[in-house]
Amino acid sequence: MPKYKAYKNSGEDWIGDVPSNWDVVPIRSIFKFRNEKNDPVITDNILSLSIAHGVTEYSEEGRGGNKRKDDLSAYKIARPNDIVMNSMNVIVGAVGLSKYFGAISPVYYALYTENKGAYIHYYEKVFQNESFQRGLLKFGKGILIKLSGTGKLNTIRMKVSTDDLKTLNFPKPPYDEQVAIASFLDKKTAQIDEAIAIKEKQIELLKERKQIIIQQAVTQGLNSDVRLIETELSWAPKIASHWSLLPNRLFMEMRRVPVGHAYKNYQLLSLTKQGVLIRDLSQGAGKQSDFLERMQEVRKGDLIFCLFDVEETPRTVGLSGHLGMISADYTIFECSDELTGRFLEYFYKNADDQKSLKPLYKGLRKRIPKPRFLRTKCPMPPRNELIKIIQYLDAQEVKTAQSIELIVSQIEKLKEYKTTLNNSAVTGKIKVI
Repeated sequence: MPKYKAYKNSGEDWIGDVPSNWDVVPIRSIFKFRNEKNDPVITDNILSLSIAHGVTEYSEEGRGGNKRKDDLSAYKIARPNDIVMNSMNVIVGAVGLSKYFGAISPVYYALYTENKGAYIHYYEKVFQNESFQRGLLKFGKGILIKLSGTGKLNTIRMKVSTDDLKTLNFPKPPYDEQVAIASFLDKKTAQIDEAIAIKEKQIELLKERKQIIIQQAVTQGLNSDVRLIETELSWAPKIASHWSLLPNRLFMEMRRVPVGHAYKNYQLLSLTKQGVLIRDLSQGAGKQSDFLERMQEVRKGDLIFCLFDVEETPRTVGLSGHLGMISADYTIFECSDELTGRFLEYFYKNADDQKSLKPLYKGLRKRIPKPRFLRTKCPMPPRNELIKIIQYLDAQEVKTAQSIELIVSQIEKLKEYKTTLNNSAVTGKIKVI
């Protein structure tokens, strides 16, 4: 992209140098704070603000933001074309342009402009600029900020006051350049978002394909021409005719070993969609000895099952690769051998993804009684075939994971490009007109 011929120092670290024909002015010369209260109540249209979706109506599906209050008079008012920001979370991107008339949380600020030389859609991009948001860190008061492993800022509570905001200076390009920059960014952002959406769809298709491969492998094997027989089981409606259909108790034995005071000898484990992971003992409840003493032992090769709230729990089965401890609420099974455990994990993860064990549920919490689970039948291939199935599925897991990792990396690069493009355009580092 071309640059401007000459630049000057803006005096603001987050802006850097700006084109010599641009002005840098106090924010208060562009915006006013709307301190209009919803008392008496003039609207019941509650607006919400989230990092992902900006300003939305509370009634919208999938919206984020603060929970609705019962007392409508406690809200403030925002109007169309107001910049709405969450004073507690603006540092991590909780800011957006409102299309609505409605009521906003008392912790939100609404800024509006009557300045004829200010194009609101350009300044929307300025407020959404990551460099601007990070520049507010020096004003933040509250809980200490924390960086994630990816370099992104986690959700925080660091309030930025109106007095601090009023001390800021903003770039002010000529009006026609503001319009051109906003139009340029809208077009480029739409193109980047479309590219990201295509790649996210590719990830979903890869996951779906992997799921189909696993489902076929753990019920029919690797031979697509094998003769199938029907069962009465919703979690294995058809299986290879030469396979056995046997109760779980033949392959696994329930074991419960409380760790008690010996908890310091164990790692704390967690059952997740990503597998059985080691948890950080330095955070939250992990520091409480009475909490840890109630844990139970998990050995490498054990199958961990969550047999309660099965329908709502994202992942209810996992094979442990660690010696550790986990909540006593889970059920631990020692498998007859390593390969059988590997096959059972693949089989029951597939059943879990489809939530096909519904016929086993009991009670409002949709739990599976342990005796019933041990009586439950699952398909089991001959030993030589089982080994080939596990090898094949392991290879498919690696192949799919590598493909997804590559696409995720591409998505991150697109997001970084979008951020860089916004920063470069709104501060004049590139010329778009």
